[in-house]
Amino acid sequence: MNLLVFGFGYSGKALARRLMAKGWSVSATVRRTEDRQDALALGVTPVDPADESALANAAAQARAILVTAPPGERGCPGLAALAPAIAASGAFPDWIGYLSTTGVYGDREGRWVSETSALNAHSVEGARRVAAERDWRQIGRGMGLTVTAFRLPGIYGPGRSPFDRLRRGTARRLVKPGHVFSRIHVEDLASGLEASIARPRAAGIYNLCDDEPASAAEVTAYAAGLLGIDPPPEEPFDAAALTPAAQRFYEECKRVSNARAKAELDWFPAYRTYREGLAAILAQEQANGLKSSSN
Repeated sequence: MNLLVFGFGYSGKALARRLMAKGWSVSATVRRTEDRQDALALGVTPVDPADESALANAAAQARAILVTAPPGERGCPGLAALAPAIAASGAFPDWIGYLSTTGVYGDREGRWVSETSALNAHSVEGARRVAAERDWRQIGRGMGLTVTAFRLPGIYGPGRSPFDRLRRGTARRLVKPGHVFSRIHVEDLASGLEASIARPRAAGIYNLCDDEPASAAEVTAYAAGLLGIDPPPEEPFDAAALTPAAQRFYEECKRVSNARAKAELDWFPAYRTYREGLAAILAQEQANGLKSSSN
């Protein structure tokens, strides 16, 4: 069995490692020389996305295809490259997963959202994801492809957690009363994708997230406690002092339900809250010899 990943980043690598441990072979699109070397070091076959023949060959061998690359002004680059590659190969995959974002729901003032909630993206990035989901569904229907979209909140895990910011001294605790967001550990994301591969559903949509939305300030304080250091001081929220990306983050507040994924995929997050997830990351870091302090 073969997995093709279009956009070999943090999430794609997590699924690749998970499936390779179970006997899958993995190929992935990479453009830069260093990314090619990184893929080879992981045992992944690199594919140049600009090489139409190579991409069609990789698509022909793939049982599953994961698209992680974000859309741009011209839409989803994975769709633009893969649709003709799949058509040229004549061999269709059993499953195509498209990684979207919970940003498609926009701001709900802290209310819960599910996959049936109306889409109301507030940012350009969110609107592009809405369009990319729509385009993938249309192509899926037109070509007879089993395409599933996954709406993801903030992804964290080893090398991408509050611990890293605390150690660098860049962590902040901005306090905006009532602001919460959902998150998912990268390994829970990978297990959710694996569960979907085992249960393909055309035009499926799933929120993959943990069970407890929480504020960024709360999560940072908890991470500092695990490290045995004082958390950064609380700062009153001031949108004008933030970067555009941070402003977008704090403009939206919602709680995301994962009930559908649990019911239809028989998937349950191993890290139900940020507390279990952070504890597991720290245990892994300590096992690898990384000091659990900011020094």
